[in-house]
Amino acid sequence: MRRTRFDTSPCPIARVTDLLGDWWTPLILREAFLGARRFEEFQTRLAIPRAVLAARLERLVAEDIMVQREYEQRPQRFEYRLTPKGAAAWDVLAAMWRYGSDWFWPKTKRPSLYLSDTETGNEIIPQVIDKNTGTPLDLHTTRVASRKRTP
Repeated sequence: MRRTRFDTSPCPIARVTDLLGDWWTPLILREAFLGARRFEEFQTRLAIPRAVLAARLERLVAEDIMVQREYEQRPQRFEYRLTPKGAAAWDVLAAMWRYGSDWFWPKTKRPSLYLSDTETGNEIIPQVIDKNTGTPLDLHTTRVASRKRTP
């Protein structure tokens, strides 16, 4: 069964879903943000099948999310580093973290893992804001609009 591709859609959510909609890709990115660089690190941390990991890393490199760098010639081995485009995906994962923390645990429990500030150790609670105004996004005051095309 072939999956539907969204990589040419006019909708930004659809295009990101085309890449991150696979259940392994966000987890691979999470591990990269946590410092994983080498194939074996990703494979061990995630218990992901090797062929699946190889395919996902290949796609992340092709999409300029990660760059592959050789660190050993015999046998040939590579490490994977986030590109600026890949580092920008942190905002997406942080939003997923917040959504998961808020809605996928019983109200009386909190996840055992949390994000913390590296200097203070205080818990960080991600929030999506409008970069232009600094105000939190509100579903009721936000709409999708179409840009006028210029010749």
